[in-house]
Amino acid sequence: MQKQKGKWGRNVKLSAVVMGAGQFCYGSRMKGLLYFLAELSILYYFITRGFSDIRGFFTLGTQKGDAWLGVGGDNSVIMLLMGIFAWIVLAVFLFLYVQNIRDVYRMQERVKAGKRLYTFKEEMAQLLDKKFYITVLALPVLGVCVFNILPIVFMILIAFTNYGGEIVPPELVDWVGFANFKKLLTLSQFAPTFFRILGWNLVWALLSTALNYFAGLGLALLLNKECVKGKAFWRAFPVLAYAIPGFITLLAFKFMFSYGGPINWLITQAGGSAVGFLDLDAKWSARLIGLLVNCWISTPSIMLLATGILSNRDASLYEAAEIDGAGKWVQFKKLTLPFVLFSTMPVLISQFIGNFNNFGIFYFLRGGLYLDGYFLASDTDLLINWLYNLSIDNNYYCIGAAISLVIFFITSILSLAVYIKSPSYREEDTFQ
Repeated sequence: MQKQKGKWGRNVKLSAVVMGAGQFCYGSRMKGLLYFLAELSILYYFITRGFSDIRGFFTLGTQKGDAWLGVGGDNSVIMLLMGIFAWIVLAVFLFLYVQNIRDVYRMQERVKAGKRLYTFKEEMAQLLDKKFYITVLALPVLGVCVFNILPIVFMILIAFTNYGGEIVPPELVDWVGFANFKKLLTLSQFAPTFFRILGWNLVWALLSTALNYFAGLGLALLLNKECVKGKAFWRAFPVLAYAIPGFITLLAFKFMFSYGGPINWLITQAGGSAVGFLDLDAKWSARLIGLLVNCWISTPSIMLLATGILSNRDASLYEAAEIDGAGKWVQFKKLTLPFVLFSTMPVLISQFIGNFNNFGIFYFLRGGLYLDGYFLASDTDLLINWLYNLSIDNNYYCIGAAISLVIFFITSILSLAVYIKSPSYREEDTFQ
């Protein structure tokens, strides 16, 4: 009679009650002991403070501190942070619990099949052989949970609180739902600035990405021509510009376009008046300088990438195009551009995201300016700059967190939409 599968035996049910009990009954005492100690440690954490941390996650504190009366009070921010950590520990416990049941179930099935159970030593040996990926990834995954996921979740949740301004510890922070997003869209203090900066941010990201990409591709095509002599020498200049730290380049350009810089010196020597390229009323000149400086910094990386891709072009296609009477522009539009775009679309998307969140350009060129018509911002600031001004300089942490979520949604939606419609995704085998 065929044995039934899929039913939990006595040992599996034991492990469902006490982690490691089933393994212990099957003779795998060391593994059972490890599972039991893991359960015991996590239960001890939750009994001593884990449950209170989860409760504090929902309440964010009930006792306000008072220095005059000597009352310590609750720190809402720490309670939120520790509450997130408690949820992560709970997720780890559930993962271990499921793994514990699956492990003892596999042992049950091996016994039913008449197979020998692995010893603890043999299973440890597998972690250095067939399951080496688990050994290698265990510590990094744990580190990602604590040092990456926890801060990201903390930042996201701050967007749904009233933390910031006058409401900072020892004041108690409360959950406010989507109120911060509503403020961005409707409140007269934030909404006009938000929509102005958002519009400029989108224009900046599109223009700078296109300018950097086609400038780099143009340089690569130019240096790829046989008539150009000393190609290595000419490629060195853009590479050197790329190798210099970006903030040094930005500070150098800020000095060049300042009133006492060399450009205004040349203008005054020619009989003209000094021009405030980055002054308070220098809206479009400052934006144009930002575009050109960003192009100077970013073009070399695109040039190097495009140079490598162009070296793999099929020369016979261009010969056939010339025979058919296609000019250089038609060859570029029909052959070169689709070929390069297919290979570089993911890089182009990453460039767009990087430009959308390019904090340094206008921070070093024109940072610290607050103009009329803008709340704690200027007409060249991007959303990331405004976020910095609000949260770091003026303690509007909840509004800054809400803006960071808006940035995430905009960049992720646009990036996914462009990538899904691109040949890199839809015609993956075209250039294989």
